[in-house]
Amino acid sequence: MTVTNDTVAHALETPELEQPYEELSLKKDEYERIKEVLGRRPTDAELTVYSVMWSEHCSYKSSKTHLRYFGETATEEMNSKILAGIGENAGVVDIGDGNAVTFRVESHNHPSFVEPYQGAATGVGGIVRDIMAMGARPIAVMDQLRFGPADAPDTARVLPGVVHGIGGYGNSLGLPNIGGETVFDPAYAGNPLVNALCVGTLKVEDLKLAFASGTGNKVMLFGSHTGLDGIGGVSVLGSESFEEGAERKLPAVQVGDPFAEKVLIECCLELYAAGVVVGIQDLGGGGLACATSELAAAGDGGMRVNLDNVPLRATDMTAAEILASESQERMCAVVTPENVEKFREICAKWDVTAAEIGEVTDEKDRYVVYHNGELVIDALASTIDEGPVYERPYARPDWQDELQEMAELPRPTDLRQTLLDLVASPALCSRDYITEQYDRYVRGNTVQARHANAGVLRIDEHTHRGVAVSTDASGRYTKLDPNMGARLALAEAYRNVAVTGARPVAITNCLNFGSPEEPAIMWQFREAVHGIADGAVELGIPVSGGNVSFYNQTGEEAILPTPVIGVLGVIDDVRDSIANAAGACGEPEVLILLGETKKEFGGSVYQELAGAELSGLPPQVDLANEKKLVEFFAGNSAITAAHDLSEGGLFQAVFEMLRSSGAGVELDLSKVHEDDFVALLSESASRAVIATTADHFDLVLKRADDHGIPAAVIGTTDDTGEIRLPGVTLPLAELEEAWSATLPDLFNRALGANSVVE
Repeated sequence: MTVTNDTVAHALETPELEQPYEELSLKKDEYERIKEVLGRRPTDAELTVYSVMWSEHCSYKSSKTHLRYFGETATEEMNSKILAGIGENAGVVDIGDGNAVTFRVESHNHPSFVEPYQGAATGVGGIVRDIMAMGARPIAVMDQLRFGPADAPDTARVLPGVVHGIGGYGNSLGLPNIGGETVFDPAYAGNPLVNALCVGTLKVEDLKLAFASGTGNKVMLFGSHTGLDGIGGVSVLGSESFEEGAERKLPAVQVGDPFAEKVLIECCLELYAAGVVVGIQDLGGGGLACATSELAAAGDGGMRVNLDNVPLRATDMTAAEILASESQERMCAVVTPENVEKFREICAKWDVTAAEIGEVTDEKDRYVVYHNGELVIDALASTIDEGPVYERPYARPDWQDELQEMAELPRPTDLRQTLLDLVASPALCSRDYITEQYDRYVRGNTVQARHANAGVLRIDEHTHRGVAVSTDASGRYTKLDPNMGARLALAEAYRNVAVTGARPVAITNCLNFGSPEEPAIMWQFREAVHGIADGAVELGIPVSGGNVSFYNQTGEEAILPTPVIGVLGVIDDVRDSIANAAGACGEPEVLILLGETKKEFGGSVYQELAGAELSGLPPQVDLANEKKLVEFFAGNSAITAAHDLSEGGLFQAVFEMLRSSGAGVELDLSKVHEDDFVALLSESASRAVIATTADHFDLVLKRADDHGIPAAVIGTTDDTGEIRLPGVTLPLAELEEAWSATLPDLFNRALGANSVVE
């Protein structure tokens, strides 16, 4: 993206000058609208700023009309604990005792395909700065990853770099990675998904928002210098689908420095504590163009920016390049004149560069930018920030009915081998090869992370109050039924939090879909939004914010529609959280299945393992049953372990519960379903397996009955180290070997003998 410098005066003198708006991913009608808004052709800098701010990534121009449904459906009671919600950098929830938690998940998909390490690393860096911008200290990260087939050559190129990028950046920041998910599917072969989540804590009174207020207040840019990296990240990489050779779009990928970000975190927290910040905005997608125009649009005045004061690390940068650069580790603050010196002192203490680049003016909504002493932007901030709103056509595709017709599913001819293949499948095998690259316990407040249902963190070291966080999604379910698929993702994340003993309090999301210009894609998107919003109302917890990522496709082939849902829960004392490993308490434990098992295999792991085409309906979820599980688990000290049921069904859950302790069990499937095949492998929702000791057995069954939850005793742990079924015995050691070998075998072979993830 090469542009020449330009001024407003020159734009007035040369109205017919041709401009490269298409290279900036602007449509012809959008370019004409910009000229209409300005009353003239834009300068190069203005064209760049509008292209950035009107991109899908920044403006939500194709999704706004549907995202409004979240606000239309949320009740006052649901939002009563939300301190900052949809539209802010991150959602913030009041969790009591003066404490608040902020969390958000965001995509960095296309950059991670182009340059896996930096794409993933800067995805982590960007989401961490979103949390910082709320006035919070980041305390943990999570990730949701989607790749092509595990044995595909390009997966061997992309996955190691992504994993190294996430681990390298997060570990260097000293943030524990407390969970996530990695999925392999051919639909993601040319368009992997890298969704990063961050959690932060703050006191309620320390909340910060992004707005420029107070005439004469100064605009301070602080952090790393501005360079040429990342230019076009949101307008080019984030606003088009991939074609062959897209991995060569390196200039549009940002370059991260986690050590600079670590210093920036501490600097920001001291600035907040000193009370010298009026408004704050991070610089991520859209760079300085986004940060300054959004601050101006959200404030009560206008803004004057002088690009000559921006610290640069490249020479001869044009105004457009300075504004569009997505160089990392930068923040923008609004500071009163009397606090500027204190602001500079704190930045100097942390060796953070700080520069006064502008001020708030009394010209409401007017946004002016100077470069080399000349006026290069003169526009209304609201016209930059709001962008167009499209009512994209949407229609249920003709092929949906045929897709939902369940293809004949072959039953296992060798159940023993099928179960070994199940645990060893790329869908269910151990992710240790990936997660061992991450530090899970840095900072010392991680209570649960590795192999846990949800990440559990202590946020108050005196009261031991904590949070549980989980993220989930199933593109296969959502392809079959977008509304139900989104509800299932919400239900699983909610259930994962519930089985730790925490009470879910808020939802976030990252909605990954194909091109919004395709009516079938927009139908999927609309259905998913309605599924999440209606589901949130049924569960009684709010959607605190989210992110939309469109154009996730290669050519005409879109990814599976993938609405990633994050759920945050609160637990009064993390020492009482429920773990998921059974058989470790020193005495036999009774295993009880909660919930009803039905013959539901549409989109299941077994369907995929059996070689059948994706077809049928996904499991049908009644969210009222999920709420019952919350009431059952919250404060239930009689449970020694719990594990939700999802992909892989009952057998996978029991194996994962027993593997770490080495205990065995003989499963009685007759109380689960009349068909052992269904009992073992169905993926019906609203289910969990719990373990309890004999002295609490009756109490647990009564509690389940009191809450209207079906409960079936399926076995008692023993010291055999085997899972025994009718006619089949499977030693845990054999299952463990199959489960743990898959990814190391695939990726060490692909990368070369004795290689490790780098």
